[in-house]
Order: sequence, then structure tokens, then C-alpha cells
Amino acid sequence: MNNILLRTTPRITNEFKFFSAEARVDEAPVQMVSKRKPRKLRRPKVDALAVTENAASRVKELLSGESAVDAIGVRLGVKRRGCNGLSYTLNYAYDPPPEKDEEIKSHGVRIFIDPNALFNVVGTVMDYEETELSSEFTFINPNSKGECGCGESFTV
Repeated sequence: MNNILLRTTPRITNEFKFFSAEARVDEAPVQMVSKRKPRKLRRPKVDALAVTENAASRVKELLSGESAVDAIGVRLGVKRRGCNGLSYTLNYAYDPPPEKDEEIKSHGVRIFIDPNALFNVVGTVMDYEETELSSEFTFINPNSKGECGCGESFTV
């Protein structure tokens, strides 16, 4: 029996298939239809909090102190208090951190964000500033709609 060499369309496959001579040549090739949805492009993950070098060096100093024995980083949270309703809190984080905390590693320090605070701090820049009158962590929050005069509390 003679074999006929048929080539399928290049979009389907690059393989050649052999059919017997008795096969109907006038039939159109069957195209395979994919049932899968096209994949969505994923954006690279962006940290919820940006930490400056000044803030990271101050956190390293705090973690090397006597009061931070066994601490693995700091935990950022938000509490309802102050003139405008919300205030930032920073506490030491110990091993193991809560599972739902968002972990940020920046400039060699680990910062954990409380899941309840995550919505309020997305896009925030954490900095450390020293002036003649004070030395403090500052938070530049693009989501903040207002702050009190002393800068201790904010509203979203």
C-alpha cells in the first residue's frame, strides 16, 4: 500500500503525519482549539512600604540594643488614637512572626506589617529624621487625607 505524506499547517504542529493511500485527501485538516484562557501578565510584586537607608540604620541600632534581645525585626501597626483617628505603632518582632504579617526586607532589616494596618500604609515611605529638637521615624503616606499639627496621627 502506498503512503501519502501530508503536512499539517505550521500553526498547529511542525510534525509530518503519514496516512494510507485510501484516506480522503479532499478533507480539510482539523484545527485544534485550545480551551485554556490566555494567561494574564503578572506585575512584579511591589513592597507595601519603602524604607530609607536612615530608617534602616536606626532600626539596626535599635535591634542591637539590650531591650531587643531575640528580636528579628520591627512590626509596624496602626491604632485608633490621636487627633485625626489613626496613629502608627512600632514594636519589636520576635520569632516566629504571625503568619499573616506582610514581611519587607530592605537595607538588611526586616519589617513586618500588621494585616490590619496594611490597607492604611500601602505606598508609605518610612524615614528617620534627626533635628535639633527631635529624632523620630517619619511616615510619608500618599493615602493620608489629613494629619494633626504635631504629626502623631493621620486619617485615610
